[in-house]
Amino acid sequence: MDGTQMCIRSSRRQKSFSTITEPNHTEFQCAIIPGLPDDVAKHCIALLPRVHFQCLGSVCKSWRRFIQSRELYMVRKQAGTLEEWLYVLLKDSYGEGTHWQLLNSVKGKWQSLPPMPGPAKPAFGYVVMDAKLLVMAGLIEDGDGATPRASADVYEYDSGLNRWSKLASMVVARYEFACAQVDGLVYAVGGHGDHGEKLSSVEVLDPSKNKWRLIESLRSPRWGCFACGLEGKLYVMGGRSSFTIGHSRSIDVYNPKSCTWDEEKNGCVMVITHTVLDKKLFCMEWKNERKLAVYNAEEKSWKRVLVPLTGSLTVEFCFGSFNGKLFLFSSKVEPYYKTLIYDTNADPGSEWQTTHIRPLGACLCSVTIVS
Repeated sequence: MDGTQMCIRSSRRQKSFSTITEPNHTEFQCAIIPGLPDDVAKHCIALLPRVHFQCLGSVCKSWRRFIQSRELYMVRKQAGTLEEWLYVLLKDSYGEGTHWQLLNSVKGKWQSLPPMPGPAKPAFGYVVMDAKLLVMAGLIEDGDGATPRASADVYEYDSGLNRWSKLASMVVARYEFACAQVDGLVYAVGGHGDHGEKLSSVEVLDPSKNKWRLIESLRSPRWGCFACGLEGKLYVMGGRSSFTIGHSRSIDVYNPKSCTWDEEKNGCVMVITHTVLDKKLFCMEWKNERKLAVYNAEEKSWKRVLVPLTGSLTVEFCFGSFNGKLFLFSSKVEPYYKTLIYDTNADPGSEWQTTHIRPLGACLCSVTIVS
């Protein structure tokens, strides 16, 4: 008998007993596992593999609330039972839409997620937050000659329960914007607005309150940019700014403690993919896909790492991270291409490897959810 069965049977036995002994009925009804202190019960649930969470969430409301909460992540982290799961967004075979897949690290196979609600939207933003994937805003293209419009919709994928839900809408509808999470808050920066106007507005989501609010704006509009969280600050770079001709090399840095924006020089431009690994930002620029640009926020310095040839000069990359390594997935479907891996902790000369792990289609973006 595994842990899940023991918990469920224990719950059923205790529920029967509480029906007979009326004075304790309310107490048992509210407990996560009747007869156990809640902290012990939560620890028991946190020890179970994540593949069981969807089933556990259907046991009762108190279990489902715990599995959906940020507290589960904290308890699993303390217990040392966190697992990494790799998610990728793929183009559909005929290029008419997209769908999310995840790599089941236990079975080593890819499986599809439930379809995301709402219409498909290009130029959207995405952020991982507390074992959940947030997909935000984007451009709604209704077709039939209708003018495309910006969206303010936000959808959340719960990796434990394997389902989507709708969160509070953003204050400003936007697309081609930057977004990232920093210390438990989600930021959306710049982009284009509902009528195509260039935005300098910035807003932040507190997931615990499910509410967006506007904060200090950028010094000038910025669009087509990207963002990341490093050392407790929000970094915005790339894209275009009304202060520059062409693509901007400046870096806008927001300090949540002082609620102020600063500027750094010499950022990346025309970035096609990026990710954060080992507290460093990895970027790849258009027309420079044979080098990684690595940014150290503490030292405010960049270094370049050569990308080895893969037998194809036309491969376009999409970054992912898994087990502490940087994955370079192909953005095109090439039958003989092997995924490149960059190991930041490997000995000099052996940083690059290849693997047969590859998405089942053209990869648009990738995220890692730890839960």
